[in-house]
Amino acid sequence: MFIHQICYLITCQMKRMLKQAVLTSKVVSKTGLVIFFSLILSVPLMSQNLLEYLPLIPKPISANLGTGSFSISNLTPLYISGERSKDDADVFNDYLQQYYGFKLKIISSKQIKDGGINLRKDEKNSSLKQEAYILKVSSSKIEIEGGSGAGAFHGLQSLIQLLPAGKVTTLSVPAIEINDEPRFAWRGMHLDVSRHFFSVEFIKKYIDYLASYKFNTFHWHLTDDQGWRIEIKKYPKLQSVSAYRKGTLVGHLGSIPELYDSIVYGGYYSQEQIADIVAYADNRHIQIVPEIEMPGHALAALAAYPELACTSGPFETGKKWGVFKDVFCPKEQTFEFLENVLKEVAALFPGKYIHIGGDECPKDRWKECESCQALMKKEGLSDEHALQSYFMTRIEKVLSKLNKKMIGWDEILDGGIAPNATVMSWRGYAGGIEAASSGHDVVMTPTSFCYFDFYQSKYPGEPLAIGGYLPLERVYQFEPVPDVLTTEQAKHIVGAQANIWTEYIKTPEQVEYMAMPRMAALAEVLWSPASTRNYEGFTKRLVSHTKLLDFRKINYSKAFFDIQEFVYPHSKDGSLAIDLSTSFKQGVIRYTINGEEPGSMSPLFKEKILVDQTIGVRAKVFDGAIPRGKEYSRVFRINLATGKEIILARPPHEEYSRGGGFTLVNGITGNLPWMGSDWLGFLGENFEATIDLGKEMNISRVGIDVLRDENSWIYYPKGAEVFLSTDGINFSSIKKAEESEMNPEQRLIQISFEKTKARWVKVLALNHGIIQKDRPGEGQPAWLLVDEISIN
Repeated sequence: MFIHQICYLITCQMKRMLKQAVLTSKVVSKTGLVIFFSLILSVPLMSQNLLEYLPLIPKPISANLGTGSFSISNLTPLYISGERSKDDADVFNDYLQQYYGFKLKIISSKQIKDGGINLRKDEKNSSLKQEAYILKVSSSKIEIEGGSGAGAFHGLQSLIQLLPAGKVTTLSVPAIEINDEPRFAWRGMHLDVSRHFFSVEFIKKYIDYLASYKFNTFHWHLTDDQGWRIEIKKYPKLQSVSAYRKGTLVGHLGSIPELYDSIVYGGYYSQEQIADIVAYADNRHIQIVPEIEMPGHALAALAAYPELACTSGPFETGKKWGVFKDVFCPKEQTFEFLENVLKEVAALFPGKYIHIGGDECPKDRWKECESCQALMKKEGLSDEHALQSYFMTRIEKVLSKLNKKMIGWDEILDGGIAPNATVMSWRGYAGGIEAASSGHDVVMTPTSFCYFDFYQSKYPGEPLAIGGYLPLERVYQFEPVPDVLTTEQAKHIVGAQANIWTEYIKTPEQVEYMAMPRMAALAEVLWSPASTRNYEGFTKRLVSHTKLLDFRKINYSKAFFDIQEFVYPHSKDGSLAIDLSTSFKQGVIRYTINGEEPGSMSPLFKEKILVDQTIGVRAKVFDGAIPRGKEYSRVFRINLATGKEIILARPPHEEYSRGGGFTLVNGITGNLPWMGSDWLGFLGENFEATIDLGKEMNISRVGIDVLRDENSWIYYPKGAEVFLSTDGINFSSIKKAEESEMNPEQRLIQISFEKTKARWVKVLALNHGIIQKDRPGEGQPAWLLVDEISIN
């Protein structure tokens, strides 16, 4: 591998120097080329530069290259010492057999020996923290030492990443010394198998992916409205009824009309299969946290056992996505059912946590239920949120008797949190901050950084996704510990995880595509010290690392080759400056503004593109003459508001805040399917912005681009209004658009009026407010998403 990396670096340097030589001289002699290559080969390559390109992800705390290398073949012995070292050695051998066609002979030895790999677990070595390891490779041997826990196994994963990404019989490993340990105790990945079901074979493969990036937690989402996926022997109808649905939504939720197929879909894991998977994960030092959803997301269970609901039904396993009103009814029969279920679940999963959901539980049925209202009166509960807290507290007592800890989504905070619960904060940071401030452990998983079912590219051709936009760089920017917490409070942030919800993810290949390489970025966030993280350095290693992904035939996304744009005001006259960049730092960007497809001879992007009129920009990344990734294409539409100073009356919600107010005057119209980066979001609040045109102008029309996606609780505004001013202090209403005058089928709200002279323009859009009954998200505050404002 060491030789491969040197050749790679030399090749890159040669390309750059050859290109320069060609540019400065039209004739290059054969003798000159020989001299040129000789000079290149004589350039001393610094160890630190080589480390930048080694495919080690997550980045180790300390890594130093030595000289020489060690070769592994089928004759190389694997010496082991310490508890569970044999299990770790077997997993390593399985990898060698699968990808290189041979295994190593495993020999027990307490002595470090030359000529082989020495795998040791020193449980008494206090200098090594939990999950820490030391990996030393010299020309004579390989040593891997781990402290308690999974340290030695993590060392083996680093060794695997250093092996050649190709099927060879002798594996050359560079001389290196690595000292490493994780930053967070909880490093997790989630997978929803309810919306779409995945085989035991793929679940094991997914666990292998987690292990290779040193994750230690697999959050297995086993039950939801659309399917119950775990065998519970006491309740056989969970297998025969709840595990199957009589069709599935076709296309995106909210499409009109809604279409369904008629294919019976489903499946479940037997308890024997689950025991097999649990053992498989344990051999890779991964705890599995099963999730049994309650009290909401229970439709599949109610289809089999309708007596657990507040109404008599009938119910059927969900055929579409979203939130359903029918939930578990908090009565003794329900608690008996759930206790029996949890007893079987607890017996199957040896880890200390069971996830009980707790999210998105509508209270409609409880409000209408006589027994629920009687229970609230008996227990002195103030409202239905307090009733959910009562429900969760009852369940926590059950789990405590089973020697398990309860973890749930951040809605378990509503109405008061159960005493010993751990909170999984998904609706931004707020829930995690509240929980940590009150002494509860927290796993951070905010949608804006950790929802891997979001799009990762803005380019056409991406597989259908739920929405949103979460590129690789955004994942890498994630910081799990909010800076508002004190040092003591921050200790309750035990880690973080990413979630893969599978409403629109039907196949193992698509799971891989949505996970990779974002999983690698998150792994580095959770393992490596925050002070050492650097996105450019990460992408250098990632480019080398993709050779390993190719070798393992993993269907990863190439979106990190995408061209990213950064748009900012160039001058007060409204012109824009456009910066283009790519994570592939070895490449160059070439672009056109004449509508032609960019080629290897198109203008080279160097600094910025200045735009003062409506124009289309096309660009591609090139590695020499070879294009990489997809073509960038964007139309910038210029109007009087473009690039001007804008002030928001209130900040957008943290989930939809990227770019701030300038997002509304950057000349870019938001993409559909919608992605969060193009929109500012306001939860339950009105939108109000004031634009300074720089000087008085005659204007006659204002446009407000808004989004409507009611299934995501994003509603059309109730009204809009434009105010004008010549001094920035005194504003007069020039035109109001009532709700009855607007067409929610049109995303652009246009407000026209007689030509009027003004310098300042204030735009107001009224939030839909609390969502009405029988509409998606009823009883919750609506989202208002706004994009470009145009003034003409």
